[in-house]
Amino acid sequence: MSTTTGATARITHLLGHSSWEGEAARTSEVFNPATGEVTGRLDLADAGVVDQVVGHAAAAAREWAAVSLARRTRVLFAFRQLLEERTDEIAKVITAEHGKTYDDAKAEISRGREVVDFACGIPHLLKGGFSENVSTSIDAYSIQQPLGVVGVISPFNFPAMVPLWFVPIAVAAGNAVVIKPSEKDPTAVNLIADLWREAGLPDGVMNVVHGDKEAVDALLDHPQVKAISFVGSTPIARYVHERGVAAGKRVQALGGAKNHMLVLPDADLDLAADAAVSAGYGAAGERCMAISVVLATDTIADELVVKIAERTRTLRTGDGMTGTDMGPLVTRAHLDKVTGYVEEGVQAGAELVIDGREGADDLGPGFFLKPTLFDRVRPEMSIYTDEIFGPVLSVVRVGSYDEGLGLINDNPYGNGTTIFTNDGGAARRFQHEVEVGMVGINVPIPTPMSYYSFGGWKNSLFGDTHAHGVEGVHFFTRTKAVTQRWLDPSHGGLDLGFPQND
Repeated sequence: MSTTTGATARITHLLGHSSWEGEAARTSEVFNPATGEVTGRLDLADAGVVDQVVGHAAAAAREWAAVSLARRTRVLFAFRQLLEERTDEIAKVITAEHGKTYDDAKAEISRGREVVDFACGIPHLLKGGFSENVSTSIDAYSIQQPLGVVGVISPFNFPAMVPLWFVPIAVAAGNAVVIKPSEKDPTAVNLIADLWREAGLPDGVMNVVHGDKEAVDALLDHPQVKAISFVGSTPIARYVHERGVAAGKRVQALGGAKNHMLVLPDADLDLAADAAVSAGYGAAGERCMAISVVLATDTIADELVVKIAERTRTLRTGDGMTGTDMGPLVTRAHLDKVTGYVEEGVQAGAELVIDGREGADDLGPGFFLKPTLFDRVRPEMSIYTDEIFGPVLSVVRVGSYDEGLGLINDNPYGNGTTIFTNDGGAARRFQHEVEVGMVGINVPIPTPMSYYSFGGWKNSLFGDTHAHGVEGVHFFTRTKAVTQRWLDPSHGGLDLGFPQND
């Protein structure tokens, strides 16, 4: 059970550089997942609060769009430096509210900082094209301009990295941002907003509104919000896309995943086992890029399962600040959902090699489930079909490369996948044939670098623009084509002769 110990901190909205001073009609509790204790009380915005925050952003957007690229770049570099200096502080807050280990929280911020690095090159990224003399004495060129106010709706599993995928590029491109972080772990975004202020970003360009579905709907419907970036589950991504597009907005909505690892007979099984454990159980499996299914070819399946099990049993689960390998799940409700899937797998007849429920209660009152491993999982089982979003790894045995590829391509999700093999021809064929947006070859989590773009296919992406990289710049700008003619001085224009004194 959750308990409240002493006074809890109030967490509220940020209108630019200032905290919201109103009285919230509704609030929610923020927990430390490792202890079950309430650590904060979060103000939840209604439509009126969202309108107030968006209005503040709209006023700032007009001025920020006119600011030179040189000044914007200076702000980006200053923000990057502050983010690096404050990584430890933000990471501790992430661990306290999300539950992931401290080292994983620091790594999350580091990956987000790579997008800031990319955004620091915004003068180059916003260069348009120019064509001289497209017709007699007529030139044509293009320019990229900001949209105005853009909204970001970020998930609980990466409370710093996902905001850093979107906000730096949106700001660098000249937009003002209203971000709604997850109500489960909201404090990291407030801290990041403070860094933008210290970096010299003008008041109102970066704003934070906290809330639940009511706040999301208000952002989706607000006429001054021109674009929405979202990361979350597939049902909500579909909803955000449909409602946002119906309101005339540009939307990129990244949804859920069911990521497969295909292990061929010639693979290095130690490398594959290491990868399956790190990609399956890192951040307690609460990653959209987590490997949740290992497709093991029959000839090596027994040996691979033994190697995965050996490594899984060595993992230490506990408070993420105490040097453990895996922390708790984010909430009690999510813990109950994930343990429900474990029971469903048992009832369906999958072989439970390691039961993460055993000994979990001994770890304390937090929301703990130890790493769980299933073997001989069949495609019709819920532990295979559903995105569990927890530390549950399923091994499906396949007879061939073609059977494994078919399972991946038949899956309604298409976020990430990876193949482990020492055969270059098989790997090349896989990257060509697999119907997934992000592919790894002997790499467990194929998350692209910041100068490429992140996003999947099929039910893992709604909208046609991925996050960060060049696609991210295009999403946060709109292109204007200009055709111009200037009369030559011979038509009676200015006298370009050398000036003389009469």
